[in-house]
Formats: sequence, structure tokens, C-alpha cells
Amino acid sequence: MDLRNKRILITGGSGFLGSHVVKALERRGCRDLFVPRSREYDLRREADVERVYTWSRPDVVIHMAAVVGGIGANQASPAQFFYDNSMMGLLVMEHARRAGVGKFVAVGTICSYPKKTPIPFREEDLWNGYPEETNAPYGLAKKMLLVQAQAYRQQYGFNAVYLLPVNLYGPGDNVAPSSSHVIPALIKKCLDAIAHGEPEIVCWGDGTPTREFLYVEDGADGIVLAAESLEGSDPINLGAGFEISIRDLAALIAQLTGFRGHIVWDVRKPNGQPRRCLDTTRAWERFGFRAKTDFRVGLRRTIDWYVESVRAGA
Repeated sequence: MDLRNKRILITGGSGFLGSHVVKALERRGCRDLFVPRSREYDLRREADVERVYTWSRPDVVIHMAAVVGGIGANQASPAQFFYDNSMMGLLVMEHARRAGVGKFVAVGTICSYPKKTPIPFREEDLWNGYPEETNAPYGLAKKMLLVQAQAYRQQYGFNAVYLLPVNLYGPGDNVAPSSSHVIPALIKKCLDAIAHGEPEIVCWGDGTPTREFLYVEDGADGIVLAAESLEGSDPINLGAGFEISIRDLAALIAQLTGFRGHIVWDVRKPNGQPRRCLDTTRAWERFGFRAKTDFRVGLRRTIDWYVESVRAGA
């Protein structure tokens, strides 16, 4: 599909990942883009979703709008995470079907995988257990997008595809302590400790869990590639194909930020899922996606962005 002459609706297009997807589309020459803002369109309300489609009249929808956060935010608001993400998915896809949208790209989450999924995570393992408890309501709500996409394809011939991106990081990420993910949280902890002369930082858990991280610009390119080229009802992992322990991640970020104090582990706090690492074979075979950004390079760019933008009050 040549996206340059398509009207494209990008839900969540002003968010962390979404803003990079918009830039990736613009680099490809796409100009007819519609990004609904949450202050104008509440995608949990059917009347607002109807207005979105009336105004945008899209040929393609990329659905990324979500209520997201780290372990603490998921534990504090599990009902909100479940309800908001479920309602947005149900309504945005249903009205895309009614509007005759030609391609729907549903962006799910790595949190949908079972807690004890064998490494590397393969798409066929998605239904082999319950998600990790601290983010299960969010993971299950986003997983329903896959059920909806497959059911709509079967009954209506609706052209919906479903992606499972791994943990994202990069410039523009959320750094709010109450809702940020691990990389921006660690960057902020280290730089704040340096600024205030503090001798230590405190991290959640024991540091043993592993995670895989995908640089946000790579993730955005993968989503646009899927919009152009991916067909079929199978879920597709979107990742970088490596894992690092949280303990090693904290040490690396401390090194890159110049923090030389102690890292203390608060074992009273939850670890989250024991391990995360994706098999990315299917993405390469189906639409030619492979991550390009070296992890240290991506971290350095993220730290530089934080120093230049966030700490400067931009």
C-alpha cells in the first residue's frame, strides 16, 4: 500500500510513540494525517469516536491511543487501565469497520504475554497462560484488540493487523515519577542524584528480571512498514531481539549519566514479569522489519534529550 495518497487517522499520535509514527509517515511523504487530541475527542465515548471518523474520513487507521504506565501506575489503577483501553479499542475498530476503512493497524503490548512465557517470546505462546499480575488488566485489554481484529476479519473481511511491540524508549518518553517506565525513571533518578549530591538511588525489586527494549524511532518505522506491507490475522512481535537484566540496565545508565553512587534495591517492591525477550523472526519474514539502533547509542540519545529538554524546562 502506498500511504502517500491515503488519509490516515493516528490515534495516540501526539503521544510518545505516536509522535514518532507521525514523523515517520511525514518522512515518507504522507501529508493527509489526522491526529485526534484527547481534550477534543474522548475515545472512550462513542459520540466522540463517531465525530473523529466524520471529520477524518480515513483510508487507514493506526490505533495507538492507550492509558499506559509502569508497575506502580498499573497497580494503583487496574480498573481504569482495563476499562479505558478496552473501550478505546472496541469503539475505534468498530467505527473503522462501519466507515469502510481499508487498513487498520492495531498496536498491542508485550504485557499481553503470559507471565511464564518461554524465552524468546513466540507469537504462538500468546494464549498459553495469564499475564503477569501487576499489569494483567492492561495487557488483557490490549489483547482483546487481537480477538476483535481476527473476529472482524473472519466475519466482515475487515483488513486489520496486530502488532506486539516490546518496551519502548527514546527521546520524548514520559518521565513523571508516578507513571514512567524503567529507562526514563532510571535516567531521572541518576541525574537528580548528581544534581543534588545524593550518594545513592533506590530501584524497585531485586534487579534480576530481564527486559528487551526497542528504540522508539525503530518502533515507529516498524509500525509504518506494517501499515504499508503486512497482511493477515496473525499477531506480530516488534522488538530488537535481545534482553538485559534490570540490574545491568541500572549500572549502564549510571555509567552513561556519570552517576557514581550506590544503587540500592528495594526488594519490598515487585519485580514484574521475570523475563522478556522476543522472537522477531515473523516481523522480518512478513514485512521486512529489523531494529537498527544500537542500545547504548539509543540510551545516549535519550539521556541527551533529557538533559537538553526536560531539565531545561522545555
